[in-house]
Amino acid sequence: MAEVRNGQSTHSSFIARVLTVLALVSLFFLLWQLRTMLLLVFGAVVVAVILRAMAAPIARYTPVREGMAVGISVIAILAVLGVVFWLFGSQISGQLGELTSILPSAWQGLEQRLAQVGLDGSLQQIVDNVGDSAGSAVTQAGRFALALGGGIADALVVVVGGIYLAAQPGMYRRGAVKLVPIHRRDAAADALDKSGKALRLWLKGQLISMAVVGTLTGLGLWLIGVPAALALGLLAALLEFIPLAGPIIAAVPALLLALAQGPTMALWTLGLYAIVQQVEGNVLQPLVQQYAVDLPPVILLFSLLGFGLLFGVTGVILAAPLTVVAYVLVKRLYVEEGLEHQHPDPSGSH
Repeated sequence: MAEVRNGQSTHSSFIARVLTVLALVSLFFLLWQLRTMLLLVFGAVVVAVILRAMAAPIARYTPVREGMAVGISVIAILAVLGVVFWLFGSQISGQLGELTSILPSAWQGLEQRLAQVGLDGSLQQIVDNVGDSAGSAVTQAGRFALALGGGIADALVVVVGGIYLAAQPGMYRRGAVKLVPIHRRDAAADALDKSGKALRLWLKGQLISMAVVGTLTGLGLWLIGVPAALALGLLAALLEFIPLAGPIIAAVPALLLALAQGPTMALWTLGLYAIVQQVEGNVLQPLVQQYAVDLPPVILLFSLLGFGLLFGVTGVILAAPLTVVAYVLVKRLYVEEGLEHQHPDPSGSH
C-alpha cells in the first residue's frame, strides 16, 4: 500500500509540475499577444508621471485637491500648446512644407556633387541596400496611412489613460501591490516607489535637454543661414527624447539642406550639431544624472535595438523610459532583495 501511495504521490506531483509549466507558457503567450497593449499602458504611465510632476506643486501651494491639480495641469498644457500654435503655428507649418519640398532637390544636389567625383554609384548602392532592408516602409504607402491613423488613436488612448492614472495613482498602486504575495508586498511597494521616482527625474531631465537642444539647434541654424531653422530645431528637440539614435536622425535633413547650399555650409552645420551634442553630453547629461538613474550607454543602445525589434517605432520611442524602470526594478527586486539577501557580503559592506 505504501508503494501505491508513493506512486500516486509521484504521479500527482508530476501532473502538478506539468500543469504549472503549461500555465506559465500560456501566460507568456498571452502577454506576448498583448505586448502592444502593455506598451500603451506604459506610455500612459509616462504621461501620468509628467502630469503628477506638474500637479504636485499646485497641490502643495494651493488648497485644491490632487485630482483637481491634475485637471489644472492638463488645462495648462493645452493652453500652452494653444498659445504656441497661435504664435508660431503658421510659421512652423510653412517651414515644414518648405522642408518637405526642399529635401528632394537637396538629395538631387548631393547626387550631382558625388557624381562629379565619381561616387554616385556608391551612393546609389547605399540607397539600394537601405531600401532593401526597409522596403516595406517605402513601398506600402497604403499601410503607412493606416498605421498613421492607428498611431493617432493609440496616442489619444495613452493620453486619456495617463490622465486617469494621474488622477488616482494610489488606487492603481495598491492594486498592483496586491497582486504580489503578502511577504513580498513591502519590497514590491518600495520598488514601485523607487522606479516611479527614477522615471520622474529622468523625464524632468530629458524635457530640459529637449528644450535646450531644440533652442540651440534652431538658433544656430538660423544664424548660419540654413533654411527652415525653426522646423529643424523643433525636430531636434522631439528626437532628443530618443537617446543615441535621435540626434543622428535629426541631423540628416539639416545636412542635406546645407549640402544644397555648398560644402562650406555643410561643414558649419555639422560643426553646429557636434557642438550642441557636446553641450548635451558634457553639460546637461551630467547634471541630469546627479538626480536620475545613470544608465550605461551600452544598455541604452541594446535596449533601443531590443525594444525596436519587439515593438517597432513605438518601442524605440519608449525604450529609454522602459529601460530606466526595468533597471530600477531589477536592481531592487533581484539584486538587493534576491541576491544580496541570499548571499550577504562577507565583508559587511554594501
